[in-house]
Amino acid sequence: MKVLIISYYWPPAGGSGVQRWLKFVKYLPKYGIKPIVYTVDNPSYPILDDSLVKEISKDITVLKGKIWEPNQLLSFFSKNKKQDSAGFLNDNPSFFSKIILYIRANMFVPDSRCFWVKPSVKYLKKYIKDNRIDTIITTGPPHSVHLIGLKLKKNLNVKWIADFRDPWTNIDYFHQLPFSKRTVKKHFKQEKEVLQTADSVIAIGETMKNEFSIFNDNVNIITNGYDMEASDNKNIVIDSKFTITHIGMMNKDRNHESFWKAIGFLLKEVEGFSEDLHIKLIGKVSKEVKVSITENSLGNNVEYIEYIPHQQVQLQQQQSQILLLNVNNVPNAKGILTGKIFEYLIAKRPILAIAPTDGDLASIIRNTKSGAVYGFEDIEGVKEQISKYYKLYKSGGLICKSENIEKYHRDNLTSELAKLIKNI
Repeated sequence: MKVLIISYYWPPAGGSGVQRWLKFVKYLPKYGIKPIVYTVDNPSYPILDDSLVKEISKDITVLKGKIWEPNQLLSFFSKNKKQDSAGFLNDNPSFFSKIILYIRANMFVPDSRCFWVKPSVKYLKKYIKDNRIDTIITTGPPHSVHLIGLKLKKNLNVKWIADFRDPWTNIDYFHQLPFSKRTVKKHFKQEKEVLQTADSVIAIGETMKNEFSIFNDNVNIITNGYDMEASDNKNIVIDSKFTITHIGMMNKDRNHESFWKAIGFLLKEVEGFSEDLHIKLIGKVSKEVKVSITENSLGNNVEYIEYIPHQQVQLQQQQSQILLLNVNNVPNAKGILTGKIFEYLIAKRPILAIAPTDGDLASIIRNTKSGAVYGFEDIEGVKEQISKYYKLYKSGGLICKSENIEKYHRDNLTSELAKLIKNI
């Protein structure tokens, strides 16, 4: 059985967006499904990780189509050339950058990869017919990829699964962008058409499933996961310092004062805490975070590591005393299920999450007994938990006895995906 997977992100792209389908492609042949990948020939990836290229089997067919991205032109004219994974300009743009951002948000819908749709449909229509493809799968964001699937479905009536790694109109930064009313209406229209037309929709969590089920009665949850054996930490040397490690971008929406203030109080109140504490922020950090660190006198305790390869990230997770997980403080926070939670689980170190206590992420942490979750404003709760972890660290008893994590292994998740593919 042949399945065509259409994804903008593919190695050498780095970051979390590429992991999901790289691993699905790895395991699908085991379940009698031959994956064929269609991706971009000349992408504009914000992060590169060449080590991931080695994970692609030589037996996997990878097709590539050229793309023109206006971000490349727009960022040339902007003083702030840094972009996020969706192609938007990042924190605190200049006045001119704000104009560029407005153009970007309203001229290219649903995103700046929209110019990949037409040539991809033209190329793939012929390829699907010539190679007898049974099913196509689109994965977004960018959600322009779903428009490719929509047009192929209408033209060929091929079976189509739309996979959402993140929401569309309910994504965390949607409400922050300078959309016109007309643009917002267009986003909702496109999203609705994709959801209603797809034969099946995949969501990564319960909240997203409930939202999408309004438009499609065949919405399935397949979370992200991990792709290594559970660590028993026998051969891992845990950091001698009381390390608190956060993996991934920490932008202003993840900058929770409850954490920084709790740490600040403990520095003043607990003898020896300042000498033992070492906070590692691995990934891009916004200036708002750095301001909070300075205001709480934590500068000497924080180490900034902008980017390291994925394998080194996994080692850092296993060596850390505590793993910090900050969920974006945005309207859809309950539904945010960041991919790193699953690698945090496999590292088997205590997790401290600052997130909605009734959200999808909190449910996983409770069910796996892998850590503690506190609300965005719960300074006392965060302080008490860190203090508890610190006392265990000093006594040599800071361990994590997580359970029921095997279902999140990429192989088991791919088994669920294979059943879904065959059922449609």
